[in-house]
Amino acid sequence: MDEIIKQIKDPELLSQIERVVPFHGYLAAGAFIGIQMFNIAKRVLGFQDGERIYVTCETYNCIPDAFQVLAGATIGNNGMRINDTGKMAVVVNKQVPMGVTSTRGIRISLDPVKTKRYPKLHAWYMNTEKVPHEEVVPELLKAGDGVYSHEIIDIVIPVKPVKCVKMCEGCGESFVSHGDEVLCGTCTDA
Repeated sequence: MDEIIKQIKDPELLSQIERVVPFHGYLAAGAFIGIQMFNIAKRVLGFQDGERIYVTCETYNCIPDAFQVLAGATIGNNGMRINDTGKMAVVVNKQVPMGVTSTRGIRISLDPVKTKRYPKLHAWYMNTEKVPHEEVVPELLKAGDGVYSHEIIDIVIPVKPVKCVKMCEGCGESFVSHGDEVLCGTCTDA
């Protein structure tokens, strides 16, 4: 993989890889796809480094790590959601002012029609043969944005529910309530 990285001349891409690899553990094809998707979203939406974005990943595999490292969008800070449909796709939007109820975002997906031009990438993506990451990443580099499809979409911004802390009538522990609940989720599920 070091030989592949040495071929990259774009200093920003190198910096992104150097930041994502330690977090992810290695330069997986999926993590690199996440980096490329991040760069597409950044270019199309026009956000700057450090600007708050929101991401919905359509897979748990690899892609979320790039957005966590490069954008600081995590599950813990509510910047990331994972809706695992098993698709190599993400939806990204910029933060909007309080009270705004919709915004424009982008949905980006790895397009299997476009990956056909890159046999190793396509075989890896469609899982028709076992292809090592070291053979997939060079094809992703060569393809650039050419293997992705994206569309601008309207995103409804949910109204943040009022949060209050209550004492559970079942177990006596405190819990965050968003309504009239008197039992925590653990006691409700019991």
